[in-house]
Amino acid sequence: MKTAFVFPGQGAQVVGMGKEFYDNFDFAKKFFDEADDALGYSISKICFEGSEEDLKLTANTQPAILVVSVIVNEILNSEGVMSSIAGGHSLGEYSALVAAGSLKFSDAVVLVHKRGKFMQEAVPVGEGAMAAILGLDDDTIIKVCEEASAVGEVQAVNFNCPGQTVIAGKVAGVEAAVAKLKSAGAKKAVILPVSAPFHSTLMAPAAKKLAAELETVQINDAAFPVAANFNGELETEASVIKNNLILQADHPVKWIACVEAMKNFGAEIFVECGVGKTLCGFNRRIDKKIRSFNVEDMESLKKTLDTLQE
Repeated sequence: MKTAFVFPGQGAQVVGMGKEFYDNFDFAKKFFDEADDALGYSISKICFEGSEEDLKLTANTQPAILVVSVIVNEILNSEGVMSSIAGGHSLGEYSALVAAGSLKFSDAVVLVHKRGKFMQEAVPVGEGAMAAILGLDDDTIIKVCEEASAVGEVQAVNFNCPGQTVIAGKVAGVEAAVAKLKSAGAKKAVILPVSAPFHSTLMAPAAKKLAAELETVQINDAAFPVAANFNGELETEASVIKNNLILQADHPVKWIACVEAMKNFGAEIFVECGVGKTLCGFNRRIDKKIRSFNVEDMESLKKTLDTLQE
């Protein structure tokens, strides 16, 4: 039975994340120390002590989530639970690539810190927005976004699971799309409390800066396939991985396609490595037959290991 490790993206962060692992595993301390050194400031302090406002800053959130995700991967491996394949939602793709040996941990920490910074700088605060659309098919959402773009650029950017799609763009466009989508029958259309229109075409300046940064790091072929957000396909080749990371910044996250690709590869068990259970929730909507587990603290680690090692 093949196991997929999946890694969460932004939004999962919570003050205190990773502290139990730091207290219980020597290598968890080493990962946090290495991240602090690579960043030149204490991401461990922000994770463990907050404030919530500091942790919510995109340039902090992204490395914080990556560090905890990579530690969970290491813990599971040390307990004999290995993945045959991996995927990550948005920034989670970087965690997956560290797990697959494609990216060096310290490089990934710095990359996602800069990625967060570039994304925030691409669109001034207050000019961009995102909204979650529930209970409406993707074709209708795409069509409505095209119509609403007449007042401000807006597009579907996260295809998370059937019945949950996220749109992003200029504030006027997102607001117009939300109103139209409610009229079109959406169960819910809610503006999200985020600071930038992630994965929209407005992120093109961030993608350009990220491309320059990716030139400075070593990317290796992955030891096992990693599902790419950009096209939902499985990749192992270093040059393709690098290109996909650039494209990922200003293109939609095709998460449903990523999960389907991992399933088609033969993955029957999915373990969400890191904070929260968001991806487990998506799995239930994508395919009820997927066996999903999550590891975010010592309690969930024990529960998952007890089940998987039976």
